[in-house]
Amino acid sequence: MTKITAKYGLPAKVSFCRKCVMSNQKPSSTVEFKYASGDKKKTIAFDAAGVCDACHFAEYKETQIDWKKREKQLRELCDRYRRTDGSYDCIVPGSGGKDSAFASHVLKYKYDMHPLTVTWAPHLYTDIGWRNFTAWIHQGGFDNVLFTPNGRVHRLLTRLAFKNLLHPFQPFIFGQKNIGAKFALKFNVPLVFYGENQAEYGNGKSPKENDIAQVRPEFFSSDESIDTIILGGVPVKKLLAKEGLSRNDLDPYLPVSARALKKQKVQVHYLAHYLKWDPQENFYYATKHTGFQANTERTEGSYSKYSSIDDKTDPFHYYTTLIKFGIGRATYDAAQEIRSRKITRAEGVALVRRYDQEFPERSFKDFLEYIDISKEEFWRIIDRARSPHIWKKEKGRWVLRHPIE
Repeated sequence: MTKITAKYGLPAKVSFCRKCVMSNQKPSSTVEFKYASGDKKKTIAFDAAGVCDACHFAEYKETQIDWKKREKQLRELCDRYRRTDGSYDCIVPGSGGKDSAFASHVLKYKYDMHPLTVTWAPHLYTDIGWRNFTAWIHQGGFDNVLFTPNGRVHRLLTRLAFKNLLHPFQPFIFGQKNIGAKFALKFNVPLVFYGENQAEYGNGKSPKENDIAQVRPEFFSSDESIDTIILGGVPVKKLLAKEGLSRNDLDPYLPVSARALKKQKVQVHYLAHYLKWDPQENFYYATKHTGFQANTERTEGSYSKYSSIDDKTDPFHYYTTLIKFGIGRATYDAAQEIRSRKITRAEGVALVRRYDQEFPERSFKDFLEYIDISKEEFWRIIDRARSPHIWKKEKGRWVLRHPIE
């Protein structure tokens, strides 16, 4: 019998969490945000009973955290840093989606902070994404800095990340995650508030370790040499030498100096450490307070109409995770809603089986034009990235070897 190999350092045996719908093929959040080539993956952890660590963290939040005490800690934190001289006292990065709209609004209008919102622009705004962004600023009532990276550089890095890593969202993720701390340094603002730590979604650590990580900026700073950093699967030194780029071109994507954050005494916190975080409840809050609107049509690849709807290239981030790991957008959405007890596992399984493998046809042409490749090259790259332990061909069609049951 021919041995079936597993790419990307993934577990050879595919299994699914007994509580949610996530599989053991999901890379840990720590790996996803690392400046590395992406060819080896550490995955979400399962216990002996077959339950993933993201579900354990969800249970920990329900049973082990005193949320009244946590909110008191948030008030004390805000009291220490609140400014009364007209200057900003916190940075809230975001797009004006449901989560950043909730975070910025509750900090300003409930906890009397004076946030500056900062936005790393999408690759290609959707109509609904632009409307929600402007509603956030005008109806919600916030100052905002919209940072749009060099279009030529961003397209190049996105194309390289797609070709080399099948991860077209990597440059966006790096820029989005760094922008809060960078603007805090620039404007001398002492606090940065992100929403939830991605460790909540699985990184192989205990619930208590993940909880502590909510007040530690591990994804935002580094003092490693630029010679060791890889973007889009290409060493920075090679990008500078071969692609005609300068250090200035790449600086928006590079991590903030840990020494600089320490020197200016900038604190990076996750609001989800202090307030019980629920994306669906954030949607209701943002709709009421900032004019946020769901899309008029379901997002391809899932059943949702309100999550990650601002970028035309966003569906291809999830489609490429489907190709590499067998995990599409519906899996991510359903797993989250099972953990927050919005749907049952049986409902989640049905949603995954119905929507997870749907191709994002609506924005396909725009995506191809943006990264400047042909349809034929797109499919060659896609099919080359499929791992044999996840995919097989039946009657000329690619099918999952292990669909969720």
